[in-house]
Amino acid sequence: MTTVPDTRLRLLQAAALTSTCDRFAIAPLLVVISLDLGASLAAVAGVASVYFLAYGLMQPVWGLVSDRIGRVRVMRIALVGAALGGIGSVLAPDLLVLGITRAVAGGCFAALIPTTLVYVGDAWPADVRQRPLSDVLAASSLGVAAATAGAGLLADVVGWRVVPGVTATAAVALWFALARLPEPDRAPTGGSPWHALRGVLRSPWAVAVLALAVSEGIVVLGVLTFLAPAAQSLGTTATVAGFLAAGYGLGALAWSRLVRRLVGRVPPAGLAAIGGAFLVAGWAVPATALNLVTIAVAGALVGGSWAFLHSTLQAWVTEVVPEQRASAVALFAASLFLGSAAGTALFAPLAEAGAYPLVFGLAVAAAVPVALLSAAGRRAYARRG
Repeated sequence: MTTVPDTRLRLLQAAALTSTCDRFAIAPLLVVISLDLGASLAAVAGVASVYFLAYGLMQPVWGLVSDRIGRVRVMRIALVGAALGGIGSVLAPDLLVLGITRAVAGGCFAALIPTTLVYVGDAWPADVRQRPLSDVLAASSLGVAAATAGAGLLADVVGWRVVPGVTATAAVALWFALARLPEPDRAPTGGSPWHALRGVLRSPWAVAVLALAVSEGIVVLGVLTFLAPAAQSLGTTATVAGFLAAGYGLGALAWSRLVRRLVGRVPPAGLAAIGGAFLVAGWAVPATALNLVTIAVAGALVGGSWAFLHSTLQAWVTEVVPEQRASAVALFAASLFLGSAAGTALFAPLAEAGAYPLVFGLAVAAAVPVALLSAAGRRAYARRG
């Protein structure tokens, strides 16, 4: 079976969008679920942390399995579990069951993003690889916007339980669609899977990129979880909060178009520096003055950081240990979402107390070294002998 490259890329984008929709739908629902199940905001945020933790921990597992049985097969197997986890979330009678079912969904949806990235690494040469990676990132950004805006709207109009039902249905549809996606041409993987992981961790550059991924997970995804609740703390509905938080996804989508044009014209270190500046500025805005306008601006600016900085880190990790690319990408994704889980748990008590300006102020302080180290590290990697 043959498939033209554009069709392959569209299917990979659909996978990234579906996974991202499920992952980002929880933020606008935190307050609504808290009220419906009679739990504290911090406890419901704990469910989000468990989801992110499962999402992160399963990245290396799916990466290793994809090396053995194939990229597409792994995605289709994982989609079965993702659909079951979504259905369980719809039926969850209490917060405990919801946490378990969301963990199942997170652990299974975890297969999609890293596998799509590895597929791109397998199928596109390094000198143009950031372009299709940027396209996958754009689809993921669209998923962020759709999830944050749509989840809040559905929660207000129908109820929050319909949201995991929608992503479960999308998982089933994607299972059928991916039957059209061929496995990429690649050399067979041999040896112990643990040898592959050790090979990545023996590379100082790989370890450096993984450390940056953890930091990015904390300061971007961890803090981003509280953007919609911050809006709701000002008296808005879940619908309005979701639309405001959707500025992140829309910003990432819009800026990714510019990134695509700049690849090859601006060195990766320059792209990372631009993304770092976006990140610092993004969290500085609501830290200075918290209102609906600054929340929307923050989302758009942090979306720019995701387009410039994160796509640079993604492309970088596909290069550092090319012979163990799947394992490197899986560890990168695991590091990112473990950082996200840590960030969500770290800032949840402050959010419960309504101290959102402090949350964003701490994010600014953490964003500065992340920005500087990302740009300096990528420049040093390019200059290595």
